[in-house]
Amino acid sequence: MANKSVIKNVNEHVGESVVIGCWVNNKRSSGKIQFLQLRDGTGYIQGVVVKSEVSEEVWNDAKSLTQESSLYVTGIIREEPRSTSGFEMSVTGIEIYHLTENYPITPKEHGVDFLMDHRHLWLRSVKQRAVLVIRAEIIRAIQQYFDTNGFTLVDPPILTPTSAEGTTNLFHTKYFEEDAYLTQSGQLYMEAAAMALGRVYSFGPTFRAEKSKTRRHLIEFWMIEPEMAFTDHEESLQVQEEFISYIVQSVLTNCRAELEAVGRDTSKLELIKAPFPRITYDDAIKFLNEKGFEIAWGEDFGAPHETAIAEENVTPVFITHYPASFKAFYMKPHPDRPEVVLCADMIAPEGYGEIIGGSQRIDDPALLEERFKEHNLSMDSYKWYMDLRTYGSVPHSGFGLGLERTVAWICGLDHVRETIPFPRTLYRLYP
Repeated sequence: MANKSVIKNVNEHVGESVVIGCWVNNKRSSGKIQFLQLRDGTGYIQGVVVKSEVSEEVWNDAKSLTQESSLYVTGIIREEPRSTSGFEMSVTGIEIYHLTENYPITPKEHGVDFLMDHRHLWLRSVKQRAVLVIRAEIIRAIQQYFDTNGFTLVDPPILTPTSAEGTTNLFHTKYFEEDAYLTQSGQLYMEAAAMALGRVYSFGPTFRAEKSKTRRHLIEFWMIEPEMAFTDHEESLQVQEEFISYIVQSVLTNCRAELEAVGRDTSKLELIKAPFPRITYDDAIKFLNEKGFEIAWGEDFGAPHETAIAEENVTPVFITHYPASFKAFYMKPHPDRPEVVLCADMIAPEGYGEIIGGSQRIDDPALLEERFKEHNLSMDSYKWYMDLRTYGSVPHSGFGLGLERTVAWICGLDHVRETIPFPRTLYRLYP
């Protein structure tokens, strides 16, 4: 009796008869031989049906199979060097579970809107599956890095009464009789957790009600937000570059086939090793002016500015010490230059923009109170946050990594909408 297997594990069954539950990805025939391109979610394998070696029923069943039909296929696994997987199946039996008719996504070209309308089916394609496998590996590497480096996973709330950076771009909702918002960051809560546990990280969904349609923006996305007690700005930068290097190297080690499936030039990823170059905001302004950009000190950078800076490097680059005027209220001022803050954005190479934003946080209660007033923040709403400085304040730092932008960069994708199973964009809530 044939053993049940999955395509990923057929290397363990060479010369044996196995049964695999799968779908037909594609099919072609050559006279008395039919070639079934099969997938089961774990991988791909070609099933070869030879007319002279199977019953008439099996042969006819094979002929009737259509794209995305589901079946149990039985056959002998053999090595095949010409196959991308290195293996092939000599089919001996077919049990059709469902014959699909008029599958909407065919090998021809389809427009993006059509594919997004059929996202639930588009996920089955070779490239989209590969992206999700790489995403899963990035998530695994993120958790492994933190779990083995003294961080504790903490889950902040998704419904919050206040915002980390103002409520302009938040989704408002009613929490019974109170106003509430879908979180845009768990950072403030992670600071509280760091005061209890030392080094912590969160991993969860965040929401931005920005009416943005760029290739870098989603309405719902996933953030990884570590916070570290007794950690200054410089130490935080070292953690960030080691963290990103670890993720990239893990993907290179464990997802070579998937990187090839998405067409990624892995030679560029091989270069991603700490330490990363740094440039101050001051020097970045000078550099951009020399490159012909009209941008004055005190203005924030846009995508063209970040791309110009990134093009000078083959690894991610830190832009440090931004003006306090357009950064978040909780960022600690430079001790010698209070007009700039101890912060950094990590800009990915190849035009993928900011993937990490981080800073040392204000630990002086008097200064934090000043910031509340400057930003018109309610002392009542943020009393709990002030308590973190009132009762045992310490130097502490943290950062946030946007998962989807990181996936887009590592996969070399043109748009973040392909980095998440069911993207939520400005005009898309279906499927």
